[in-house]
Amino acid sequence: MGGPEGRFHFAIDRGGTFTDVFAQCPGGHVRVLKLLSEDPANYADAPTEGIRRILEQEGGVLLPRDRPLDTSRIASIRMGTTVATNALLERRGERVALLVTRGFRDLLHVGTQARSDLFDLAVPMPETLYEEVLEVDERVVLYRGEPGAGTPHEQQVGALARELGFAHVSLSSEAMPMVRIVPRGHTACADAYLTPTIQRYVQGFRRGFQGQLKEVQVLFMRSDGGLTPMDSFSGSRAVLSGPAGGVVGYSATTFRVEGGQPVIGFDMGGTSTDVSRYAGEFEHVFEASTAGVTLQAPQLDINTVAAGGGSRLFFRSGLFVVGPESAGAHPGPACYRKGGPVTVTDANLVLGRLLPASFPCIFGPGEDQPLSPEASRKALEAVATEVNSFLTNGPCPASPLSLEEVAMGFVRVANEAMCRPIRALTQARGHDPSAHVLACFGGAGGQHACAIARALGMDTVHIHRHSGLLSALGLALADVVHEAQEPCSLPYAPETFAQLDQRLGRLEEQCVEALRAQGFPRSQISTESFLHLRYQGTDCALMVSAHQHPATARSPRAGDFGAAFVERYMREFGFIIPERPVVVDDVRVRGTGSSGLRLEDVPKAHSGPPRVDKMTQCYFEGGYQETPVYLLGELGCGHKLQGPCLIIDSNSTILVEPGCQAEVTETGDIRISVGAEMASMVGAQLDPIHLSIFSHRFMSIAEQMGRILQRTAISTNIKERLDFSCALFGPDGGLVSNAPHIPVHLGAMQETVQFQIQHLGADLHPGDVLLSNHPSAGGSHLPDLTVITPVFWPGQTRPVFYVASRGHHADIGGITPGSMPPHSTSLQQEGAVFLSFKLVQGGVFQEEAVTEALRAPGKIPGCSGTRNLHDNLSDLRAQVAANQKGIQLVGELIGQYGLDVVQAYMGHIQANAELAVRDMLRAFGTARQARGLPLEVSAEDHMDDGSPIRLRVQINLSQGSAVFDFSGSGPEVFGNLNAPRAITLSALIYCLRCLVGRDIPLNQGCLAPVHVVIPKGSILDPSPDAAVVGGNVLTSQRVVDVILGAFGACAASQGCMNNVTLGNAHMGYYETVAGGAGAGPGWHGRSGVHSHMTNTRITDPEILESRYPVILRRFELRLGSGGRGRFRGGDGIIRELLFREEALLSVLTERRAFQPYGLMGGEPGARGLNLLIRKDGRTVNLGGKTSVPVYPGDVFCLHTPGGGGYGDPEDPTPLPGSPLQPLVFPERGSVYEYRRAQEAV
Repeated sequence: MGGPEGRFHFAIDRGGTFTDVFAQCPGGHVRVLKLLSEDPANYADAPTEGIRRILEQEGGVLLPRDRPLDTSRIASIRMGTTVATNALLERRGERVALLVTRGFRDLLHVGTQARSDLFDLAVPMPETLYEEVLEVDERVVLYRGEPGAGTPHEQQVGALARELGFAHVSLSSEAMPMVRIVPRGHTACADAYLTPTIQRYVQGFRRGFQGQLKEVQVLFMRSDGGLTPMDSFSGSRAVLSGPAGGVVGYSATTFRVEGGQPVIGFDMGGTSTDVSRYAGEFEHVFEASTAGVTLQAPQLDINTVAAGGGSRLFFRSGLFVVGPESAGAHPGPACYRKGGPVTVTDANLVLGRLLPASFPCIFGPGEDQPLSPEASRKALEAVATEVNSFLTNGPCPASPLSLEEVAMGFVRVANEAMCRPIRALTQARGHDPSAHVLACFGGAGGQHACAIARALGMDTVHIHRHSGLLSALGLALADVVHEAQEPCSLPYAPETFAQLDQRLGRLEEQCVEALRAQGFPRSQISTESFLHLRYQGTDCALMVSAHQHPATARSPRAGDFGAAFVERYMREFGFIIPERPVVVDDVRVRGTGSSGLRLEDVPKAHSGPPRVDKMTQCYFEGGYQETPVYLLGELGCGHKLQGPCLIIDSNSTILVEPGCQAEVTETGDIRISVGAEMASMVGAQLDPIHLSIFSHRFMSIAEQMGRILQRTAISTNIKERLDFSCALFGPDGGLVSNAPHIPVHLGAMQETVQFQIQHLGADLHPGDVLLSNHPSAGGSHLPDLTVITPVFWPGQTRPVFYVASRGHHADIGGITPGSMPPHSTSLQQEGAVFLSFKLVQGGVFQEEAVTEALRAPGKIPGCSGTRNLHDNLSDLRAQVAANQKGIQLVGELIGQYGLDVVQAYMGHIQANAELAVRDMLRAFGTARQARGLPLEVSAEDHMDDGSPIRLRVQINLSQGSAVFDFSGSGPEVFGNLNAPRAITLSALIYCLRCLVGRDIPLNQGCLAPVHVVIPKGSILDPSPDAAVVGGNVLTSQRVVDVILGAFGACAASQGCMNNVTLGNAHMGYYETVAGGAGAGPGWHGRSGVHSHMTNTRITDPEILESRYPVILRRFELRLGSGGRGRFRGGDGIIRELLFREEALLSVLTERRAFQPYGLMGGEPGARGLNLLIRKDGRTVNLGGKTSVPVYPGDVFCLHTPGGGGYGDPEDPTPLPGSPLQPLVFPERGSVYEYRRAQEAV
């Protein structure tokens, strides 16, 4: 942003609420300005108005708003904008038609087939961006090893569309040339949907200037942190345009002045908080979701969590809850005087941490009043009344809390909510959060920075002097970027290095020419080459640069990408696979034109002590304290301020907490040295504030255990499919916290831990680690191996708590590869069995003994031992390591609070879940009683073999308890549909959580109000030797159908996972396929989605065809298969696989005989159907469960069941609908994507 002297350089961040303007004026001094993004009564466009005001103030000449601005004094304008993001969030983009290969009209509707919220029975999903679909008769088949990512047919169709007069045409191969049609298709749709909106905005912006800015360099910020010319700014690269400026801002300022120490960016705004990391290079992701749309494009890894100043405050069943609902800009927090709800901002105002006098008078209906502390107090008092009613009348009577204590509690819970993604973001990649500096910016961040840093062990907070508009400053400091990328499918090996160099060289030329065309001399242009590498047979690809790994004799000329890949793989995952070939998925070059802004407004040195503007009262732990207030503009280099104090400027308020010290740096920034946290005085008695904090901490421990497991495991199932759970248990083996929430694992591990406690008794010693998978010992099915570590503490004879991790191993022997046989009739046929096995004894890993046990099934006729011993042993070691991480983290918690307090809160958090379920059962019983209905409900459904699943539920209204009696369910079956008791309990916890309808801790307490009766020897509690693999994936779904049917919650969903396995001597493939979801009171069932006890993502069609010998001929909705009703059931799927090689096809499915039921007069959904169409044209009905050889030219045609309808389809009277959904800011970023992927199992 250098350039001709005597001219202005503008950098403008147009946010959702405010527009920030940063101007470098002639002579080098800086002007900053903040104005409302929307103020139609006064101006048409905020960035234009900001430029006008600064030109007017600097020039001393009145510039009328109704005339285009003279551009002769403007050298450059750089802009970041939320126009694209807002259009996506509010679905206000261009009308779009999608053209797609015939047979795939619903591909983007189905997407990955996973639902976004596991426990919402309505299965809310964002609508697709297109209105119409045209199917094109064309097909290009990818053979294994081909790159894909678009075809010549796309170019032909695009040319035809332009000839027909379409003004904007987006081709997926141009929007993002990467393999995987689903995210590439979403990206192309987003590009078509958003780019015209952006172009209209740009044209409108141009009209505010003479000559339409032809003589001015105008650049826009892209999602990847680079600037691009105005005419090249496209929708799919624009969604993070605003937040990206902030990351560039702190990377160019904080990182440099803090001597290269890694930085966590903390940008807390009104509705959400953005968290990111910088350690010398930008951290990019290449696929992420925004507003429910998955975009395949380079984006800075900015993690958005729904916790901001406008996050709403609730007290629910004894728990302090912050967000995710937000007050939004309208009506805003209660203090905005527009009748809004109580929020984090209100809590800070009540605590004296915000001063109304420092805010402009823009609030109230007339937008002419100051902030209202009275409105904040009144709104918070209503919540405090709920809190104190619970404290005085609840299960553990306690003294009431003051209004300030309640406000402080909510602020502390909000801080803990924001710490969780920071821990995940750092530890996910093997970094220690305490080794980072916290760079704080955004309007609300300064009030929370000290507390966040202290909680994470950080000792420094850095707040730039322009922190209130750091995104605008980042735009001024950013470089211009041009990228070129193309798919590739080559091995990374000496024989391909010349080809790779040739392709990288061609892309580098494209980048250099594009930047030269923008006026950059070659001396200001740099390029960086990347290869998208992965180990063969895995999906875990890393985009690696070789800039720190110069070329060697055994690498491409562009650099030693292999060494860079191995180094990063080791850092992120803790191991490498040296014997495995490496594959190149994509080649990419990033060209950068350096523009080099120099900030010349060096702040003044201090003269004398800092002036106290006023004294105020701020509330901290222990009460109010006298707090001096300083004005940032009056502080000079070297000033030191002891906490507590407030530092205020026109854009933000900084709170320096007691025990911290702020210092003004040479560059005029604020550096806060964070003091150690005061020793906690928490007792064992229930405190609802600490209950909420411990709830976050316990969940964080389980999440961090999962990160270690994923990083150190080697198998695809655990590392990439994320099919695992980690959990923390109390001294009695009762579940305390569990992550992620895989439905079929919920509560099941508790049975496993409690079995070991009873089975081993006193034979548990320090250094022991246990292994179990037996169904009668709390197992689900044999491939799910559970590793349990008892934890001892000095002075205690028995374990003080337990940690465990359960992972799905790809093979543990048995009659078929994958250990998921469709026709097993005994447990031994399903693989290796561990009832209670000491995997580690006295601290020594028992490799020889566990190897023998894993190979033991090979002694049974027709069976094999494990087919992948190396992966089994590696993953078991990873599970032990994950447990060790949990022990370390709980040990730190005990060190902070004491053993008695931590154990007490393990009990309190279980009691809280119990309270939420009791409240739900009472509410259900009371509603039935009010309608004159009995307090007993029942339901019955059947497996396809006729086995009944029966349930009778008796509600005890006074206790808020219930008996769930499964007596009358069918006997154990000769087959594998038997469901171990633990599976039924998992299904029950899942249903209880769905019925509660909001976030609650999922632990042992959920089952405390419930007495479960399951007859021994039944299909739901079979004998120890019964086959169970189908019970885990199929019978579990029927149990859910029966429970939800008894409560009348919704019609039946497809009730099946549609398990399909394909294999031969050199390959194996497994998938589950979606169907229709059941309708309910106020919603239609979602079509083409997984429901209830599974949420597995399906393999992208291009990956499927490039790696396996099949062609996906058809993948679309099975129209009309959902049950009719006032609210329709969701439709199932039609999926056709054409085989290219001889293989064995196995199907394990249900709902082929009994239809998914409708409710309240709704009709049932259609049954599923499995057909095999032989090459000669014969069509064979395979039935629900079979294995059959298939040959080249054969086609498997799968029709999955639809969901049941709800309500009489002929009834014209609308049924009561669901209430309007509150405003929830959608999360995004790698932490969110990781959690989504974990729950998609």
